[in-house]
Amino acid sequence: MKKKRGVFLAGNWKMYNGPGAARSFLSKLVERVKSSQTIEKAIMEHRLVVALFPPALSLHVFREGKEMFPFLKYGTQNVHWEKEGAYTGEISVPMLQEMACDYAIIGHSERRQLFGETDIAVGKKVCACIAGGITPVLCVGETLEERERNSTFEVVERQLTEALKDVSPKDVLASLIVAYEPVWAIGTGKNARDEDAQDVCRHIRELLSRRFGEEAGEAVSILYGGSVKPGNVEGLLRQADIDGALIGGASLQVDSYLEIIEGALKVLA
Repeated sequence: MKKKRGVFLAGNWKMYNGPGAARSFLSKLVERVKSSQTIEKAIMEHRLVVALFPPALSLHVFREGKEMFPFLKYGTQNVHWEKEGAYTGEISVPMLQEMACDYAIIGHSERRQLFGETDIAVGKKVCACIAGGITPVLCVGETLEERERNSTFEVVERQLTEALKDVSPKDVLASLIVAYEPVWAIGTGKNARDEDAQDVCRHIRELLSRRFGEEAGEAVSILYGGSVKPGNVEGLLRQADIDGALIGGASLQVDSYLEIIEGALKVLA
């Protein structure tokens, strides 16, 4: 089964891998990718995107490597919606542009749950990224309590609607990735069944198609995130509406990340 939208693998490092560890990781990854004609070919043909999201302090390592290794795609784990100002600890879209970032994760469940990020704030960040030429990776997903109340579709629809209320169909078509990440499956070792993940991702695509038109809905890459590992990635990627994965712990080691890439290549074959 070939994925018509290709496969997008996003490795979210969270608060791991400072500049030294990032440099070591990239050196090993680049060496392994260059030694594999299959991986490099899939990347060059735009059927596979290999992207990493390091801590902000490690972004310069990726910036330095981008000229030497053009296949590198990377982004930030968070961003503020203002271009500048008295916002201690924040980073802006112009700063990401200077770092040559391709993407920004917006609305990750940890940002929502641990730092009180609201749907309104997520929407502002999405708009700021699109305006600045940074592709947002918009995260949506339900908690265990919401799932047990059978509110998954309702929660996802609310999050998606609020985040994209000021976004045009043209913007969605050109610059949007959505990641479905059930909160109860993140870092817990638990994982949604392939069919359950597919049901929610299909619902997301239907929502996008209804709001922005079928062309936009079909064009958007929808990722699944939540304890993605080498052992389950292939089954997830074989689902019709799952176009990639938002990967946490398994993206911190070159070997496990490459095993996930190999699983994606089997789906693309």
